[in-house]
Amino acid sequence: MLSFWSGKRGRDLREYLTAYLMITPAMLLIFVFGIFPVIFAVYVSLHKWKIKQGPFLGLENYVKAIDALTYVLFFALVVGLVYFAYRRIRDCVVQAQEHNEKPWALLVPGMLNAGGILLILRYVFLLIPEVLAIADKVRGQERSRELFLQLLGEALRADHVVSAFWNWVCLLALALVLTLILWRFIRTPHRVTYLNQMTVAWSCLVGAVIVGWFTYTEMVKAIHAAMETGEGNLVSVQVVLISTGVLCLGVAWKFWSKAVKHESDRAFIWRGFVALLLIVGGWLLVGEIPAVIQSGDKNVWQGLKVTVFYAAGTIPFQLSIALVLAYLLFQNVRGRDFFRVVYFLPYVTPAVASAAVFRLMFGPRASSPVNALITLLGGEHQRWLIEPRGVFTILGSYLGVEVPSWAAGPSLALVVIIIFSIWTYVGYDTVIYLAGLGNISHEINEAAAIDGASRWQIFRYITLPLLSPTTYFLSLIAVIGTFKAFNHIYVMRDVMALGTVDTVSVAIFDEFFLRTRFGYASAMAFVLFAIILVLTYANNKIQGSRVFYG
Repeated sequence: MLSFWSGKRGRDLREYLTAYLMITPAMLLIFVFGIFPVIFAVYVSLHKWKIKQGPFLGLENYVKAIDALTYVLFFALVVGLVYFAYRRIRDCVVQAQEHNEKPWALLVPGMLNAGGILLILRYVFLLIPEVLAIADKVRGQERSRELFLQLLGEALRADHVVSAFWNWVCLLALALVLTLILWRFIRTPHRVTYLNQMTVAWSCLVGAVIVGWFTYTEMVKAIHAAMETGEGNLVSVQVVLISTGVLCLGVAWKFWSKAVKHESDRAFIWRGFVALLLIVGGWLLVGEIPAVIQSGDKNVWQGLKVTVFYAAGTIPFQLSIALVLAYLLFQNVRGRDFFRVVYFLPYVTPAVASAAVFRLMFGPRASSPVNALITLLGGEHQRWLIEPRGVFTILGSYLGVEVPSWAAGPSLALVVIIIFSIWTYVGYDTVIYLAGLGNISHEINEAAAIDGASRWQIFRYITLPLLSPTTYFLSLIAVIGTFKAFNHIYVMRDVMALGTVDTVSVAIFDEFFLRTRFGYASAMAFVLFAIILVLTYANNKIQGSRVFYG
């Protein structure tokens, strides 16, 4: 027994055990407060849940929100999981070839580890209803700590829960034993990396199979229900058309990316022409989305429209103003430290308090501060936060021009919220830009000035490219932040604005707390998460490729 812990192998084993024991408390905290809430939200989104758990609905909550796009998104998730598994296996192949190693026997324990992850999820999903049933069991009884612990113990000792637990433990033990046996034969220094990569790959593949089969069965049920009501096979047609259109756009992007990098003019023209055809065809196929939008929840699509207006009106102005202020404050001007503090104050001010002040400043009465200033300057006072009309409609009415409804733009109430957001986050972005400017070497600017470059040329061709990592970071944070914005919007919203300021996050809040449709609100939250994920990936692909790190 002592020889097992001695030597290099024993020392490595002790180091592994020590490391795992050290990170176990952190992993437990991450699971309890990070991973489990997500798992529980998924569980809730698949049920009819109004205060209490209702029947299992499958994807009905998602279909109610975005109709046939639900199946497109879930099939896209399947493709993403398969692609991620492929990337992990490819990394293992490349690393094995570079180091002339053969770690493929670790595919078996990797598969067992993936099975263990699946079984622990199954255990959690079986345990959740038993724990939730405690609320019904305590009715009519005197509530006490002892009663709760007794009922919790009964939930943990339920036959199917215990069986799921021991299935997970046995599979995990089998994976551990097999890994230790293979450890004696595979002595490569990268074996832990290989095992982790293979476990992730198998987990993604298993997840893809489960999600794909579940989505397929749910879509078949929806098609049968649609045919029974006389709607025909519309669901499957929409799914196929939209999926094909998205695929065409993705292939078009690949062709265009290769075309711009090709040195031959003939190859550039040919690839560009193919990309153009695919883009046109993709958009024609994706044109089925408006019909899907009409069938979905109007609150969801209206919330997305408002969120897009909010993001488009906030991010460009916010970053542009911050960049100008940072460039000015970076110069050797008197009182720059004072101005840095002043510009940063709105960001550290509590959002609810500052939003309440803005609500008073932009009040609809003629005596409100902003309206009083406009009147003093000879203009007409506005309704501001209770004005549902679009800004371009209002501008057109002043100019005597009729503006079509599709060109109305964001409501005046939303513009006020956009102004508040810009005012709040400009200081934060300015500080980050100042840090980025501080990392640019003065010698580069001095050398450019000696070569005859003007200040604008230095800014355009030197400062901006070297600030691209900072701009990329701020834009990424801004995109995610605008789609998650809630506090100040909820404080400044008004019923008379007719929902023209209600972003998706506000709509989710209303569904959860006002209408108490917990399952539907959870489904909406995951739709928003998917949108943020897609936008983040697109931003990483489009803007991240243009980042210059020096």
